[in-house]
Amino acid sequence: MKKQFIIVIAGVVIVGILAALLVLGRKPDGAHLGAQKGYIKEADMAFLNGDLLQARKLYEQAREKVDDTAGLKEIQKKIEDINIKVLFSPIMDKCAKKYTVKPNDSLAKIAKENNTTIELIKRANNITSDIIRPDQGLKVNTCKFSIVVDKSQNILFLKVGNEIVKTYVVSTGKNNSTPVGVFKIINKQPNPTWFRAGAVVPPDSPENILGTRWLGFELKGYGIHGTTMPEDLGKQVTLGCVRMRNDEVEELYDIVPVGTEVTIVD
Repeated sequence: MKKQFIIVIAGVVIVGILAALLVLGRKPDGAHLGAQKGYIKEADMAFLNGDLLQARKLYEQAREKVDDTAGLKEIQKKIEDINIKVLFSPIMDKCAKKYTVKPNDSLAKIAKENNTTIELIKRANNITSDIIRPDQGLKVNTCKFSIVVDKSQNILFLKVGNEIVKTYVVSTGKNNSTPVGVFKIINKQPNPTWFRAGAVVPPDSPENILGTRWLGFELKGYGIHGTTMPEDLGKQVTLGCVRMRNDEVEELYDIVPVGTEVTIVD
């Protein structure tokens, strides 16, 4: 675990260095700027026409030609928005396969066999019921997700391999109390009860600070959860857990299965 943790930290550092060199070392010229704008224009048009895969491809090409940090962030956000739209739609990409429902199948069984979640299968196939029928075709995610939390920036990265799927602003522990290391999500709970010292705080209590979702680590008492104080996101203010906006933790909850690896770095 220690070796893997060091590799992850090194990867984060290298990505940061390369990004800085990319921004500082490139000199814009007319042809370069024209290509960048051309890709963005084509990507915008593809997005408006509903061709999300082509739009993402063109935004990724434009990203390689960006000369400023603001432009890079803007394009990256568009790519990440498309990533989530594709993930939650029937659109097939490299992270999906078509699954034909067999007799005696259930969503829980399919999710477990494919290391995904019931919620993601339902979102990707635009279904609201848990009832499925034999020979029904389903889009099922095949990519393995991981999470990296950077305490110095209060940012959570949802990743597939080395690719960032989406970036979230979070809160981490005051006095740098969020533990550093490699952990796994071992339990998930909607509308969690907060078990604090000497008290049990139910989900509907205004004193329950856990928000709408809980993703717990094997390190007892620590995990990722929602918040009743979104104004504090981006700061080190928690008791050690990682806080997210409720709508965003609900999104993450639906995507990542139990067993997902979470790496936390300073």
